[in-house]
Amino acid sequence: MKIIVRWLLLASALLLVAYLYPGVTVTSFASAMIAAFVIGVLNTLLRPLLVLLTLPVTLLTLGLFLFVINALMFWAAAQVLDGFAVAGFTAALIGSLIYSVCGIVIDAAMERLFSSASSAA
Repeated sequence: MKIIVRWLLLASALLLVAYLYPGVTVTSFASAMIAAFVIGVLNTLLRPLLVLLTLPVTLLTLGLFLFVINALMFWAAAQVLDGFAVAGFTAALIGSLIYSVCGIVIDAAMERLFSSASSAA
């Protein structure tokens, strides 16, 4: 249940990103759900490999290169999907930053919601 709620909230966050920033376009909520799923899969499978391969650059830039990796994951999802578009790398960078902030807020809210629900039971 927790995974489905998080997925729906992240899809809503993707719609919020498209609303706040004109460089990101999402055509429908269904497209946002698919895009949130693809971004999650890319972040789970591909991101750790990219972080490992770019570790020297990441250390040299004091971790700032991780923003580039996040933008690449965001941009790659947009390239694969039809209902989700990103205008360019700068749009992917800004969109991924907004999406990441939304994800942090969603994770914190989910932790509070599900930890209080489990302690009340």
